[in-house]
Amino acid sequence: MLLADPDIALFRAEDRVFDAMVDGWRTQMLARGLTVGTISGRCAVVTRFQSFTNEYPWKWNFEDIESYLATLRGRGGDALSLTTLRSYSNAIGMFCGYVADSRYGWVALCDRTFGDVPVQICFEWNSPHHTADDAVPPKRRSFTKSELQTLFDCVDDFVDAEYAEGSKRWLPALRDSIAFKVAYAYGLRRQELAKLELHDFGPNPHVPQYGRFGALQVRWAKGTAGSGPRRRTVLTSPEFDWVVPLLEYWTSPLGRGRFATSARSAALWPSERDAIITPNSLGASFTSFRALAGLPSGLGLHCLRHSHVTHQLEAGYDPTFVQLQVGHKNSSTTALYTSVSSDFKQRSIQQMIERRLSPSSEEIDE
Repeated sequence: MLLADPDIALFRAEDRVFDAMVDGWRTQMLARGLTVGTISGRCAVVTRFQSFTNEYPWKWNFEDIESYLATLRGRGGDALSLTTLRSYSNAIGMFCGYVADSRYGWVALCDRTFGDVPVQICFEWNSPHHTADDAVPPKRRSFTKSELQTLFDCVDDFVDAEYAEGSKRWLPALRDSIAFKVAYAYGLRRQELAKLELHDFGPNPHVPQYGRFGALQVRWAKGTAGSGPRRRTVLTSPEFDWVVPLLEYWTSPLGRGRFATSARSAALWPSERDAIITPNSLGASFTSFRALAGLPSGLGLHCLRHSHVTHQLEAGYDPTFVQLQVGHKNSSTTALYTSVSSDFKQRSIQQMIERRLSPSSEEIDE
């Protein structure tokens, strides 16, 4: 507790109590196992909110959070997305939940020192909701198979042209070309892709023909609620078995071995100067090739992950299997990634109609 003796007054009591509240909340989050980055970000949100209100937690009310979120949402071209607003609201709500919990002693201290107490100000009716309508931006969708073919052909043609001209740019472009295809084949996020290492691949004893590329251990998968990265295993599926010879080539001396930096580490994607490429570099390269291919600007590197989900479902894979492959906790998240083609929808409804209208085997026998 901040004050051991309740009769001793605090110098600049408001600031000292608020700082102690934030420090206590930081300690609580550390004890819960959240990452330092997440904790720092949440504490920064609370500090900015206090500056915006020019009041302290024991004076905050629900109108303060509404005014704050409305101001951020209404900044014209600088307006924040609903996803960001939701994260801000969640951080402030969690802080209020901490200081308003009588078990931590802040309620008693504030009542004794300031004659007021902190309360929860974030509720369901004044905070952004997580809905299917705003979870995925309208322009962020899956690639169609023809768009993917256009993109991959564009990158491969660039590699061939640069190699023929003797340009050094062909090797980084080759690396990125294979990296994009691996992202699609295994449904990887950008960080998961960038941090792959040679030993992350292993055999699948049930599919020996894939050799040492039958399964992929993803070590940098997205964690939950600020936790550290999770792990998951992604199996090489028949729909994407073309990735096996690509990986066999890339992991040979003729592939990544051409990079002078490849001996420094086991990173799957070395760069020209460093042992490993950065996620931002992959993203920038993808953006450049997408523009060169003349594809819509809304199709980012993450859309390859959407495409993996969509195309596996179109190929008839079980939705639960697809969910496990991409590491989604909830099936609803996988559903948001799915944008099956109109042809697939037409085939599905046609098959359903045919099943309904066709006579059963028993009727035929009769």
